[in-house]
Amino acid sequence: MPDFLPTAPAPTPAEDGWRQTHLGRLLGHAMRRFDARVLQLMAQNVEVPLALSNLAARDQVSAAHVHITRHLALQGDRLTDLAQRAGMSKQAMATLVDQCEAWGLVTREADPLDARARRVCFTPTGLAWLQAFRDAVAQAEAEFRSEVGKDVATVVAIGLEAYAGGGPG
Repeated sequence: MPDFLPTAPAPTPAEDGWRQTHLGRLLGHAMRRFDARVLQLMAQNVEVPLALSNLAARDQVSAAHVHITRHLALQGDRLTDLAQRAGMSKQAMATLVDQCEAWGLVTREADPLDARARRVCFTPTGLAWLQAFRDAVAQAEAEFRSEVGKDVATVVAIGLEAYAGGGPG
């Protein structure tokens, strides 16, 4: 290292603990836990087609696949719009759509407004998957309220809603 660059003293373990407990990290852990619980509940749902339930139970369905479930409009979407809404690249979303199409959750159909475009649409199986997702989210939210208490859950929900809608800075 050149002599002209200042070096900072190495932080002590006590000074370095913030990296494990800052709000962003806690939110990330909470989101992963919530999504994992939703997928676990979906895998146990008897209304979910057996093949999809088995995929979810074997961790073949990930939180990334849930992006389609969260963001695909009931009337369908163009791939670019779906990717944008999910905050993903068009290429990454195309890969997820390919997998979900192979599983029978979605199909690509002609766009009635643009003959050159295709729309990603839920299949009847995909709509059953969406209902299972809705049920699982409701159960996971109930479990969250039970674990942290109704008042804390309400404050967390209000705070996250305000923060998520506020944008940067």
